[in-house]
This record gives sequence, C-alpha cells and structure tokens, in this order.
Amino acid sequence: MSLCDDTLLCNFPKCRTKLSGFAWVTACSHVFCDQHGSGEFSRSPAICPACSSALSGKLDIVRTELSPSEEYKAMVLAGLRPDVVLDISARALAFWSYQVHQERMYQEYSLSRAEAQLKQMEKVLTQQNQSRELELTAMRGEIASLKKVMEEYKRKYSEVSERLMERNRQYQKLQGLYDSLRLRNMVVGVGERDTLPQPAHHDYSTGVARQATPQRSPQFLSLGSEADSRFFSCLEADGAKTFFQFSSPARERGRPFIKKH
Repeated sequence: MSLCDDTLLCNFPKCRTKLSGFAWVTACSHVFCDQHGSGEFSRSPAICPACSSALSGKLDIVRTELSPSEEYKAMVLAGLRPDVVLDISARALAFWSYQVHQERMYQEYSLSRAEAQLKQMEKVLTQQNQSRELELTAMRGEIASLKKVMEEYKRKYSEVSERLMERNRQYQKLQGLYDSLRLRNMVVGVGERDTLPQPAHHDYSTGVARQATPQRSPQFLSLGSEADSRFFSCLEADGAKTFFQFSSPARERGRPFIKKH
C-alpha cells in the first residue's frame, strides 16, 4: 500500500472494509468504519476494539470526514503557525504511515499463514498421493491375481463344458439304444402273447374242461391226405360213443333205477 494510491481499511477484526465517507480515529492510531465505530464507542468507558486500549480522553476518539470540502480544507489550519501546521501534518502522516505499516504486516502475516497452510496442504496431499499410489499398486496386483483366477476358471469351465457335452452325447446314444431295446422287447412280448395257449373253457355238451386251441387254421386243412388220416384216426381212437351215442341228462333221469343184487 502506497501513501497515496490506496485508502485505509477498517481495523475492526473480521471487517477490513475500505473506508469512505466518515471514519472513527483513535489516539492509539487505529481507524474504524462508521458502522463499527458508532457501535463500539457509544459505550462508556470506550475500549479500542483493535488493541483494547482505554480511550477516556476527550479527544481520544474523533469522528472525521475522509473527503472534506474545499472550505474545510481552507479553514481548518488557517491562523496556525507554520510549525504547528507542520506538527499537525507530521502527526497525520505518522498516523497514515502506521496504518500502511500495519496493513503490510497484516498482509505479510496473512501471506506467511497462507504459505504455511499451503505447505501443510502440500504435505497432506503428498501423503495422500503416496497412500493412493500404494492402494493403486495393491489394487493392480489384486486385479492381476483376479485375472489369473478368472483365466483358471475359464479353463476349468471349458473343460467342464467339454465333459458335459461328451456326457450328453453318451446319454443321447444310450437313450437311443434303450429306446430300440424297449421297442424290440415290446415286439417280442406281443409275439409271445400271440403264441401263448388260450385259457381253458368248459365244454357243456360233454361236461369236460378242454384246453382252448389257438384261433388259427387247423393243420389238416393245409396238410392234405396226411391230415385227413390223422383226423379220422383220432375219431376211431375215441370210440363210437364219444359224440353221437352220448345220452342226454333228461334221458338218464327218465330211466328207472335198477338195483343190482
């Protein structure tokens, strides 16, 4: 801050606004904006908000106009001796120089504090980067190991898939063999049932249970004279009373019972 190129700033903590219009100036060389000056110096006893100095004198606190009119400038120092004017001017310049020095000290303090914070943040950032690099390296190693495991699983999956396909082919082959054998057994079973003897039925004309013969053509119809001789020989062996001379039950009941002595 130069002596002429900039304006004063409010010395109230956390305010630091540029002063314009009216300002409150203290004997301890501090200056405050009109808002904080009127609020702080309305109490009794008045205490400087910047250095906590007691301001009990009548002229220890002055509310001054920062941009006085030309009439004020012409009359404020009129009639004073040159040494008094110079003394007043020197004290005013000392006050301004003190404010500039304090502002520079404050800016240097803020800069050093910001640099310290920046170094601390850089240190923390470096530590975080190192930690992230370690984590990234560990994650890369884990990814590489997982890729190896995945490749191993892919290989095993391929082997299992090939085995499963081979099992499926074997199963289809066995299923076809099973179906063909089942059909063959069904055909053989049907043929055996056709050749099996029919169940016996009762001959009500003779009263004798005879075995039923299969329902097919008699052999003598296809064997010629040999079949005829077999058929008639069977009739001769059975006798003449096998069919034509068999007495009916009614006729037997009509005969008288003769008791033989």
